[in-house]
Amino acid sequence: MKNILKILLQIFFLWVIFYLGSWVVKLLLLPIPGSVLGLIILFILLSTGVIKEQWLSKATNPLLKHLSFFFIPIAVQLMEWSDLFMQKGYLLFLPLVVSALVALLTTGGIVQILTKVPQEKKGVISLVKHRNDCLHY
Repeated sequence: MKNILKILLQIFFLWVIFYLGSWVVKLLLLPIPGSVLGLIILFILLSTGVIKEQWLSKATNPLLKHLSFFFIPIAVQLMEWSDLFMQKGYLLFLPLVVSALVALLTTGGIVQILTKVPQEKKGVISLVKHRNDCLHY
């Protein structure tokens, strides 16, 4: 009984964060969904240590375990639109490819910037030495 109460309280807390995000979006007329703002609020609370991950784990673990089931209604709806995709699908191809390339190149560029090893004043030898050191754990 105590476990069920814990899970219900954790789900209630997640629900409060969701509605807090929705309320702020309506109040400030922000151009993002309330659920996204709620996720941002939850991320900030977890990152700053205001709330601990363990405080939500009993409710979130089952939700994450069965996350794929939440996408079934979307997949069924897309199957109902198969005629539209057959007729106008080529119009979706270019934006999908361009957006995937932009995401890929942006992520690759950011990773290269963040993982760039600062070189010593002596030159390239330090970079080669650091790479060799990284290969040997």
